[in-house]
Amino acid sequence: MEQKTKINAEEGRQDLVITREFDLPLELLFKAYVESEIVEQWMGTKVLKLENKKHGGYQFETSDTKGNVVFRANGVIHEFVPNQQITRTFEMENAPFDVQLEFLKFEEFSEETSKLTMHVVYKSVELRDSMLRLPFAQGINMAHNRLQNILNKSK
Repeated sequence: MEQKTKINAEEGRQDLVITREFDLPLELLFKAYVESEIVEQWMGTKVLKLENKKHGGYQFETSDTKGNVVFRANGVIHEFVPNQQITRTFEMENAPFDVQLEFLKFEEFSEETSKLTMHVVYKSVELRDSMLRLPFAQGINMAHNRLQNILNKSK
């Protein structure tokens, strides 16, 4: 099955570009990144903090069935332009990956379709390449598929 979320990672660079076209209005796609209840559904994680403003912050946490934290991520929002752009840092706690910088751009194609472009910059080529060796592409595709399915129900 073809993956709808595309990842472009040029050889020897420390960044990558992720693109996905959604059958969703722009406003609804943007909400999926800024409303805690929706983020929790499609990311499958608990939102501990989500401050959608310049210099705001966020923190996500996932626990196993016994309540043990298995994933925690946080960051700072550097730019927040509703329905257009979010610039933020992303850092996984207790993981061998340094903080990364993410530029999220939201574009409207029509009243019912939109596009997300994520430009992700890593500290080094090696860090980016080690991320790509993980099931990163499959994971982001699964998450974006859940996002599309969850929001289809609310259209």
